[in-house]
Amino acid sequence: MTALTSTEWSLAARPVGMPKMSDFQKTTIDVAPPGAGEVQVKNEWMSVDPYMRGRMYDRESYVPPFQIGETMQGGAVGRVTISNHPDYKEGDLVSSMAGWRTAWVAKPEMVMAQKLPDVGLPESTFLGVAGMPGLTAYAGILRIAELKEGDTVFVSGAAGAVGSTVVQIAKIKNCTVIGSAGGAEKSEFVKSLGADHVIDYKAAGGYEGLVKALKDAAPKGIDVYFDNVGGDHLTAAIECARPMARFAECGMIAQYNDTGTPVGPHNIIQVVGKQLKIQGFIVSSHADMQPAFFEDMAKWISSGQMKFEETVKEGIDKAPEAFLGLFEGANTGKMLVKLG
Repeated sequence: MTALTSTEWSLAARPVGMPKMSDFQKTTIDVAPPGAGEVQVKNEWMSVDPYMRGRMYDRESYVPPFQIGETMQGGAVGRVTISNHPDYKEGDLVSSMAGWRTAWVAKPEMVMAQKLPDVGLPESTFLGVAGMPGLTAYAGILRIAELKEGDTVFVSGAAGAVGSTVVQIAKIKNCTVIGSAGGAEKSEFVKSLGADHVIDYKAAGGYEGLVKALKDAAPKGIDVYFDNVGGDHLTAAIECARPMARFAECGMIAQYNDTGTPVGPHNIIQVVGKQLKIQGFIVSSHADMQPAFFEDMAKWISSGQMKFEETVKEGIDKAPEAFLGLFEGANTGKMLVKLG
């Protein structure tokens, strides 16, 4: 049997502002046979996600920071090659947090591994529409934003993995949806998902343009804002919110690479007068929704109600490039790296 090796990426230096290629380091190691209670897995897909930028800072957060010189972590899907665990057998498809590498050996619980259900979906979708981004959208719009039929919903980052799923869930629930995306091509993609109105934020030209476009699309205001961006989008959403509107704060990619002191919404006082609910959330706190999520997603995808796009980079060598592309608008839908 040919020995299994793993090509892996670690953090070489903590980025200042926008990360650069020199902040990453690639190594190749031998993968040991599994010990008692361990499995050996060859990864076939890995995910890059905006939240990973926060783990590159040396500070406390809801997940520990990446350590210099240690292999980074992230979502991955692969096949068991050897198993010494009673619940796993060779060939099982598993998801894990052992991304940024082509293979791994560990006890499944150490890398948050789980066998994936056979629901007739492509492997890559378990890192996107049927994976963490999809569950983020599902929990955020249904539980945090308390979506109601007939709501007017504003979604920023609507062409991304999470945002595009939010757009479609809101349409399935018979809501009016306004999506924001950057550029004509991405705006057309959001429109193809069923959004009633699409704002090209690049053409809008900043906060004043966003407010005008949002008021034109929703003259009576918005009931729900699903925030992936922060910055001017959050400020515009507050300006256009109806009384008792609900904000699901998923991410603020506009600030992830800031080196100065971020400026908050100048109209934050309206949160009081409009009685707005603004709640941040982390998807891991809503794992109890996963069974219903898998069931709904399989049904929606098979019926054609849920569409998805993937931007795929080929090979582990492309992992940093794929990650940097998230902050340059290089992806439509989920950004993935194909390893197999």
